[in-house]
Amino acid sequence: MIERVTNLANPALKTIVGKIDKAARIAGRKPDDIALIAVSKTRSDDEIRPLLAAGHRIFGENRVQEAAGKWPALQSEYPDIELHMIGQLQSNKAAEAVALFDYIHSLDRPSLVKALAREMGRQDRRISCFIQVNIGEESQKGGCDIAVVPQLLDQARAANIPILGLMAVPPDNANPVPYFALLAKLARDCGLQAISMGMSADFESAIKLGATHVRVGTALFGARVGA
Repeated sequence: MIERVTNLANPALKTIVGKIDKAARIAGRKPDDIALIAVSKTRSDDEIRPLLAAGHRIFGENRVQEAAGKWPALQSEYPDIELHMIGQLQSNKAAEAVALFDYIHSLDRPSLVKALAREMGRQDRRISCFIQVNIGEESQKGGCDIAVVPQLLDQARAANIPILGLMAVPPDNANPVPYFALLAKLARDCGLQAISMGMSADFESAIKLGATHVRVGTALFGARVGA
């Protein structure tokens, strides 16, 4: 069960939590079973603090270097922050990722399995991971091929990496619903309970199709300057 935000003084956060709750109930699910990951990539401390003050504690970052530059100080003030790595992860950043993050959503290849397993053993810290699937078979995106998900899952488990579920990002400018449904089926077929899918524009559909973790940035923080 996900720890819920109790202080909804932030209007954007209140709106998103309300939409999550409604989508969950429509799907016959418990709202408490869905984690809202506030995607804070490129966001400053001043942009993040209002969410922290409102009681939110789950955040996602795309780059190890950026996260390392801003989160340790915030975590010293809010030690219950839960930090998710949701961007592509280079194997040479495995040590920093294991030290900094609580969850990794982008495990997608054998070389990264080896690098993470080595660092988790060295640091004596087991980080729960999601296998990222290239659900739209797009050459420019990270994620493993659909066909190799079972093999990669076996490799990760053999390396003593805790696998929580699957993650994917549907193709841009496409109806995400078929891709969400496919990822949910893959997770069921693999016996995995967690599904990381859905962003600002489509998280309600993702929840109705089984998402346990939704990654919301713009709807919480507003449009990025210059975007």
